[in-house]
Amino acid sequence: MELRPFLMCFALCVVYATSKPTEKKDRVHHDDPLSEKEHEDAENFDYDHDAFLGEEEAKTFDQLTPEESKERLGMIVDKVDGDKDGFVTEDELKAWIKKAQKKYIYDNADRQWKDFDMNSDGLVSWEEYKNVTYAAYEDDNDPDDGFNYKQMMSRDERRFKMANKDGDLVANKEEFTAFLHPEEYDYMKDIVVLETMEDIDKNGDGFIDLEEYIGDMYNQEGDPQEPEWVKTEREQFVEFRDKNKDGKMDKEETKDWILPSDYDHAEAEAKHLVYESDTDKDGRLTKEEIIAKYDLFVGSQATDFGEALVRHDEF
Repeated sequence: MELRPFLMCFALCVVYATSKPTEKKDRVHHDDPLSEKEHEDAENFDYDHDAFLGEEEAKTFDQLTPEESKERLGMIVDKVDGDKDGFVTEDELKAWIKKAQKKYIYDNADRQWKDFDMNSDGLVSWEEYKNVTYAAYEDDNDPDDGFNYKQMMSRDERRFKMANKDGDLVANKEEFTAFLHPEEYDYMKDIVVLETMEDIDKNGDGFIDLEEYIGDMYNQEGDPQEPEWVKTEREQFVEFRDKNKDGKMDKEETKDWILPSDYDHAEAEAKHLVYESDTDKDGRLTKEEIIAKYDLFVGSQATDFGEALVRHDEF
């Protein structure tokens, strides 16, 4: 059975508790680049392939003929077209690219799904999740490991309710994924901020002051002198984190810190793909327009640069 989200938190707590005092804890969530490759369309479309398909899936297209690539791309386009109106918009492309880049998250949710969907109805209820995760601890008021399971269960229930959009406390696969990985979903950002503030706000006043901010990152025990990065973080708090200069971070200031508005790689790539493929310049793509530019989206053995990859028998 997969580790539960709260057990993952335990592991992180142990790591932080046993790490060296000079090691820095990072609570900031950043979007990763879409590909490690350079975005140089004049040379190849490798970056676009990784962005549109995800790195692992892109490798499978490298072994296909142009005809096979076009056929598989056509099936993908049907999935990208979320509203099934026959056109692919920038927003639909952006959503698809984000999903392709987060495949590991969906894989993780898939692995855990079978553990929690106890009645195999294709849904996970809060009762199912609670029974699997907390049943062994519900009546134990003094667990040996010292963790407050009732408090953790209440926190999990609050997050589950937030992930469950229709409020029936029964999650489909997408809602369950949002529960497990709230930082990846816009509508779950508030719960990420709230849980972070609860973790750091030791005096319970609903704010994060300078000492709480530093104390969450740095354990001075056994360290006679603060490392330079701690001094830098103090300056960061005063200069940038505490925007209204009241000596503490509120909810919005905390959100700006842990969920910064980074450059949106998926949005930029979606705009690029539409610009390169939209032959009639109506701002949206038909399946025909996409397949005509299959080499940009998915590639194949035959490339625009005169190279042919050897097709192995196992493919």
